[in-house]
Amino acid sequence: MDTKGGFYITQIKQRQERIFEKLLRESGIEISSGQGRILFVLWKNDDLTVGEISRRTSLAKNTVSIVVDGMVQKGILERTVNPENRRQTIISLTEYARSLKDRYEQVSQKMNLLFYQGFSEGERMDFERYLARILDTLTRFEDNQEEQT
Repeated sequence: MDTKGGFYITQIKQRQERIFEKLLRESGIEISSGQGRILFVLWKNDDLTVGEISRRTSLAKNTVSIVVDGMVQKGILERTVNPENRRQTIISLTEYARSLKDRYEQVSQKMNLLFYQGFSEGERMDFERYLARILDTLTRFEDNQEEQT
């Protein structure tokens, strides 16, 4: 079976990140796509641990830690010790990060329009269902791999 889906997904991801970061810069938002994924998760539910952010973004824990470090240094995020469990560090949005949300969502909307240009609503829905199935398969595979180690 000779398929090119994975190759296309990789190319789409690379181009999408470059275009999205350019649109963000044009809107005065200087963040990377990885930082954007973390912000997106925290805008939905602030005050999470690195592990929770990792699960919700599908980024590796060490990647989240490194990206969060940079975001803390830039004043985008802050770290606090969880008062209920002093071994846990909570990652939270700063006021600056909260102020970016509306502009970020506008850029995301532009990106979505570009992504689905020429697609009917039915095609878009079918495509997203297929992607969700692939993601579910990969997530189950990865979870099984982790259980075996």
